[in-house]
Amino acid sequence: MTAPDDADARRAIAPVICYPVETLPQPDMAMLHAARRTLRKTGEVLVPARDAACFSVPAGHFFCITSVEGPQVGDLNLWNAQDLSERFYSGKTRALHGTHLTTGERMWSSLPALRPMATITHDSLGWYGIDAFGGSVHDVIGTRCDPYTHNLLSGGQYHHCCHSNLTRALAAHLGISRPEAEPHIHDVLNVFMCTGFTRDTGQYFMKASPVRPGDTLEFFAEIDLLGALSACPGGDCSAEHSSDSAACHPLLVETFAPDASAISAWRAPPLNGYDGSHGP
Repeated sequence: MTAPDDADARRAIAPVICYPVETLPQPDMAMLHAARRTLRKTGEVLVPARDAACFSVPAGHFFCITSVEGPQVGDLNLWNAQDLSERFYSGKTRALHGTHLTTGERMWSSLPALRPMATITHDSLGWYGIDAFGGSVHDVIGTRCDPYTHNLLSGGQYHHCCHSNLTRALAAHLGISRPEAEPHIHDVLNVFMCTGFTRDTGQYFMKASPVRPGDTLEFFAEIDLLGALSACPGGDCSAEHSSDSAACHPLLVETFAPDASAISAWRAPPLNGYDGSHGP
């Protein structure tokens, strides 16, 4: 196809940020950092390699995901514990914060609620930044590995994709069937996963995660949360996912309560203020 005479001029037009975030409600990070110094552990869940587990976090508490045995990425789903129709909205989170999340950024919920669900309060991999390939850590690009795409590309019936892991975990936690649980599974925060887009073809890529045992990603729960975390069958995603060949390790989820006095100024975020009328 022949390019038009003004092709270079069209390409040279400067981009415009879709969602300027200067007016976006900001978390009180000074308060949250102070609250972190008062934390008391309330529970833990060890997520087995190539599997998933659920956990609950009351509003105003913290939870932390830790690599405990070896390099491992995880796929995180979050729901409003009182209403599963309100769940993590990766697309809008990406539009507001960018392709990867770190300290001070938030996981936003689905429409019509559209409010903060969790705020990242500590990221031990925050030093990584953006590498020479355009890769970064903790992405909201990928959708989660799933058995349907695996079947489409490779054939077979692989049952330990993150989508299936999360489905089994949610079904067991709620005491419902897997077909009932599956529609609640949604696009994830890829915890510890290092990803980006190739510069030449624009394809989604993964590379070996920089995560090591002891690395953590910590969150403050802005509302009552039900979470599910899958320890991805890709391990550190250095070669492939959705297979039994990668070295995989468990992930630890711990929950913590701060002193009430440390968050006395905090208020849970209200539902989005749009009136829902959608015009005359």
